[in-house]
Amino acid sequence: SWSKDGLLKLSLHRHRWEWEEERIQSTELPENVAMFFTGTIRNLPNEVQSALCILSCFGATSTVKLIKSLEQAINTPLFQPLDKAVFEGLLIKHDEKYSFVHDHVQSAAYNLMKP
Repeated sequence: SWSKDGLLKLSLHRHRWEWEEERIQSTELPENVAMFFTGTIRNLPNEVQSALCILSCFGATSTVKLIKSLEQAINTPLFQPLDKAVFEGLLIKHDEKYSFVHDHVQSAAYNLMKP
């Protein structure tokens, strides 16, 4: 991912995204956004992939209350994997909610679910 490669990072000091334009321009990108996000999610640990797939079933934004209920119902930790997804730039955590950064991220996570 661009964040792992140091091409794109959030500057907390400047409150904005910063990027390496020349390196990004020389990077080969997938032909569509969904493929990019699918690849990014597939490179994450299994527990993060699973947590994103679960979260994707409940819309673009989910409350902490819902996630706690899900953890209890399926007896699987979700907050730590979701916080990793926040760190990777796939989710935003604000107030008492987790939101996908883009609908393509949610779609990619949903489409990775196994029957």
